[in-house]
Amino acid sequence: MMCNDEQRHPVAVSQVMIHFSQHYGVDKAACLLGTGISERALSGGEGYVTRAQEMRLIENIMLALPGGPALGFELGLQYSLATFGVWGFALRTSKTLRDAVRMGVRYLPLSTAYCRIALIDEDDEFGISLDPGQVPPHLRQFLLERDMATSINLIKELSLSGIDVKSVMFMGKPRVNADYVEAVCGVRPVINGTRNSITVSRADAALPFSGYDQNLVRLLEEQCRLRMRRMAATGLEGRVRQKLLGDMGLGATLDSMAGALALSPRSLRRKLEQEGVSYREIVEEERKQLAIQLLENTEMKIDELAAHLGYTDAGGFVRAFRRWLGCSPRDYREAGARQAK
Repeated sequence: MMCNDEQRHPVAVSQVMIHFSQHYGVDKAACLLGTGISERALSGGEGYVTRAQEMRLIENIMLALPGGPALGFELGLQYSLATFGVWGFALRTSKTLRDAVRMGVRYLPLSTAYCRIALIDEDDEFGISLDPGQVPPHLRQFLLERDMATSINLIKELSLSGIDVKSVMFMGKPRVNADYVEAVCGVRPVINGTRNSITVSRADAALPFSGYDQNLVRLLEEQCRLRMRRMAATGLEGRVRQKLLGDMGLGATLDSMAGALALSPRSLRRKLEQEGVSYREIVEEERKQLAIQLLENTEMKIDELAAHLGYTDAGGFVRAFRRWLGCSPRDYREAGARQAK
């Protein structure tokens, strides 16, 4: 994963950290101090924050939380597949745990991970290694624990507790509560190991998941690719996407967006064309991605969803959705509900 302060992470990751801190009596204002993360961005839940903003948030949380030997691990256990939207859904519909882990690593920036993660596939073990070397030293242990616990939680959720973690290993002598880790994982962590890692048996990694759907996997992987492109967007396209997902909302017209960016509508249109995209294409892509996530993860009514996406009426949204995916929003939601059973 890139070490770029402008790299963007889903704001849902920050929401989980803030809720965790509030459980320990730390108020939201203390968490957000100096981050530049707005209340609007947090309440929307569909936007992004930069890596620099998230790092400042983590620093604030570490300073405010009471001392403890496993707080990073405890925080990691708060993350579930649902936290990560389409990335988590893509993992859930994979054929096996092996496929899910490979998918997860391929689109890792859509997750919460700060460690560099690599696959382990050797002897009778399959899993991941985690290298926190690119994390600032004062955050390294905390984020290593968080990433390890998140990974363990996702493995358990994917396998519906039917796959046992074979080993959990820490390099050196980390300040970690081994009893707590054992209670969560069901296995005593190895300290002074050769790597930071989590593994299961290769046989377990190859067990088929009941929710596998080849066509759905292809669709979700395409959505992951689009989200990666969106997160990596720079230049004027990136600024437009941030505005649409932030303070302006998806109902913003080209004229209003141009005004917010101190450009004329003609200049905005021309500059976007030079970057190979149109304003309409950006809005359509963001609406499509958000519509899919809301249909999959909320019970929001269709007219409410249409308004949230910036449509003046539900009919316009339904027609657009049929153009995107060839079915109505209601049919898409019902198909997803059947798939989850």
